[in-house]
Amino acid sequence: MAAQDARLVRAAATVAVFAVCVGAVLAGIVTTATPAFAATDPGTGIPCTVAAKACVNLATQQAWLISNGAVIRGPLPVGSGGPGEETPTGTFHVLVKDKNHVSAEQGGTPMPYSVFFAPGGVAFHGGNLRKASAGCVHLDDTDAIAFYDTLQIGDQVEVLAAAAPTPRPKRQVPPPARTPPPATPLLPRDPHLTLPKG
Repeated sequence: MAAQDARLVRAAATVAVFAVCVGAVLAGIVTTATPAFAATDPGTGIPCTVAAKACVNLATQQAWLISNGAVIRGPLPVGSGGPGEETPTGTFHVLVKDKNHVSAEQGGTPMPYSVFFAPGGVAFHGGNLRKASAGCVHLDDTDAIAFYDTLQIGDQVEVLAAAAPTPRPKRQVPPPARTPPPATPLLPRDPHLTLPKG
């Protein structure tokens, strides 16, 4: 009987220790897990998700570098694509980096500190913020260096669309005032005048 009681006590202790360990692991997972697509803290002003390492808002022409949902650089001004060569929107990933890239498509235009993130050669790179790009995101030179140094192959990039222009309400033009036809003057009634009937 004593041996059987000892085995039961050992088994109960093993189950209790196992339950405590599993509970601790589950509690750690629950408290440290972050949803992959949860929005960033609204107080930061970043319109992208916590998964993004770089965020671009075409509506405000601003960008951010982000680490674990916290801003490490930004908001900073950017220049984006012009009509017919708009910067693509959506979620992308860093594909290639080239510190001294020269665009063959744009006649040998330098694209310093290029970080390519979308098909078609779309990249963050140093460029004129006042001049529309051919789809890339122009950065000031110091910001381009920061993006080049910070972003790694595979990092998530999110580009949000420019707000659609608000249609201007059509001006309501009132119809021209209708002028009533001229009134037929009333003649005084002449008792001697008889009008034909009918």
